[in-house]
Amino acid sequence: MSISLSIHGAAHTVTGSCYLLQSGRTRFLIDCGMFQGSKTLKALNYGDFPFKPEEIDFVLLTHAHIDHSGLIPKLVKHGFAGPIYATHGTIDLLSCMLPDSAHIQEMEVSQLNRRNVRRGRPEVTPIYTVQDAESALRAFSPVTYDEWIEPAEGVRARFWNAGHILGSASIEIELTTGLDSPRLMRLLFSGDIGPEVTSFHPVPESPQGLDYVICESTYGARERPQMTLASRRDLLAAEANDALKDNGVLIIPSFAVERTQELLSDLLALAKERRIPRAPIFLDSPLAIRATEVFMDHADELEDGEAFRHAMRSPLLRTTESAQESRMIERIDGSHIIVAASGMCDAGRIRHHLKNHLWRANATVLMVGYQAEGSLGRILQNGTRAVRIQGDEVKVRARIRTLDIFSGHADGTALTQWIEDRGPVSRGIILVHGEEEGLTALHDRLAKKGLDGDRIFAPELDAVFDLLAESPSKRERPAPRRLQPEVVGQLDWHNDLSRLWLDIEEELEKAADDKARRVVLRRIRRALENERS
Repeated sequence: MSISLSIHGAAHTVTGSCYLLQSGRTRFLIDCGMFQGSKTLKALNYGDFPFKPEEIDFVLLTHAHIDHSGLIPKLVKHGFAGPIYATHGTIDLLSCMLPDSAHIQEMEVSQLNRRNVRRGRPEVTPIYTVQDAESALRAFSPVTYDEWIEPAEGVRARFWNAGHILGSASIEIELTTGLDSPRLMRLLFSGDIGPEVTSFHPVPESPQGLDYVICESTYGARERPQMTLASRRDLLAAEANDALKDNGVLIIPSFAVERTQELLSDLLALAKERRIPRAPIFLDSPLAIRATEVFMDHADELEDGEAFRHAMRSPLLRTTESAQESRMIERIDGSHIIVAASGMCDAGRIRHHLKNHLWRANATVLMVGYQAEGSLGRILQNGTRAVRIQGDEVKVRARIRTLDIFSGHADGTALTQWIEDRGPVSRGIILVHGEEEGLTALHDRLAKKGLDGDRIFAPELDAVFDLLAESPSKRERPAPRRLQPEVVGQLDWHNDLSRLWLDIEEELEKAADDKARRVVLRRIRRALENERS
C-alpha cells in the first residue's frame, strides 16, 4: 500500500490551496482553492486540474476563503460527484461566496469578450457560472468541531477551530497504512491559523503527536508587535483621523469575509465614542453585505457577538447592493469611508473606487490585508507612481497606507509556537501557503528551535510526497509541473508590460515638445527592430 501527498496549490505562493491525498485506492482533496496574483498564476484557474475530478472520492474543506474553496464549482462541473465536508459556518458563508465568485467571473469575462471582439481575438468562457456554483453547494455535508467523521474505509477526519474566520478549521486526518503491521498515520493540515488578537474567535486549537504537519507560512517572516483590541483601535483611529481631515476620503480594500466585519466593528465603535469623525461608512460589496448577515446569524458563536450585532445596526453604516447605488457614492461631498472588495484590489468594486480616487491628493487608501505579489494592491504598496485600471492610466497621488493589524493570519512567532505545540512531529513538517520570504523565515525559526531542518520541506507546485518513505530525501519526487518554479509567486510579463506602458507615457509627457516625443518613439521602434533582426 502507498500513501502519497500531492501539492497542487499554495506552493511558494499564498493562493490556490489544494492538496491531494491518496491512500491505497482512496483519493481525496484537502481544499480546492483559486489562484490569485499575477495573470500567469491566475491562468491556472482556467486550465485542467492536474488530476481527474471524477476520481476524487471526497473533499475536506478548511474554510470559506476563495483561495481555499474557489475552484470547487469547477471540480463539480468537471465530474466530481462525492461529498464535501465543511463546518456549518463555512457552508453558510459559501452559500453567498461561491455564487458571488461566479457572478464576478461572468461579469469580467463579458467585459473581456467585448474587448476581444473589437480586437479580433477569440472569446473566452468563465471558469464556472452561477448555476455551477449553486449546483456545487448541494454537495456540501456539515461537520461539527471535535467530532470524528469516517468519509471512507481506513480514513478518519476531525475538524479543529483554527481561529481564522467564521467556521475555519485545521483538519486532523488518520489513515490506516495497511502494511504487514498496520498502524495509523496521523496528519494535520493547518488551514489558515488565526492571530492571537481577534474580535471574534478563541485561540486556535489542534492535537499533538503527529506524523506530518502541513502548515501555512503566510506571515512566517513577519513579527507583529504585541496587540490588544484597545491598541488596535488606537492605531485605526489615528489612520482614520489623518485620512478624513480636510474633507478627505478613506478607501479600504478589504476581504469580504471576517476582515470587513472586524473592521466595521472597530470603525463603528470608534465613531460611537467620538474618537473619529461620525462620517458615513459605505459597505460597497454585495458579498460583504451578505457575509455580514451570515455573521449576524452566527453571532452566538462569536466572542462578544451581541456587541457585533449592535454595531451593525448603526445609522452611520450604509450598504450599497446595486451597481447604481455604488456609483452614487461618487456624488458624496465631505469626508466619508468606503470599504469594498476585493482585498487585493484585483477584482470587484474596489477597482472602480481606486480609479476615481487614486489621482486625488485628499484620498487615502488603507491596506489592511495581505497583498500577493503581482496584485494591484502589492503594486500600490510598493510605491508605484501610476497604475493601469480597466485599460486606463491613473496617476497615484493618494496616500497609500498599510495597517497590518487586521490580518487573519498568525505571525512568524505564533506559527512557530503553534507548530512546536503540535509535537512531537515524527516524520516531517511541510510548509505551504507562503511566498519565498515567509517559507525561508519559518524554516529557519523552526530549525533554531531544534527541529531537524532536513525534515522541514517547502515543496514546489505539483510536487508529490511518498509519506511512507523512510529517508527524508526520498519523500519528494518530481511530477509534471503546470508552471516552472521560478515563475510561481513572482511578477510576470503582464506586470512588466503594464509598467513599460506607464514608463513610455511618462517619458512622452516629460519630453519638451513633439519633436522630442518623436525621438523617444523612434528609439523604441529601433529597439524593436533590432530585437526582430
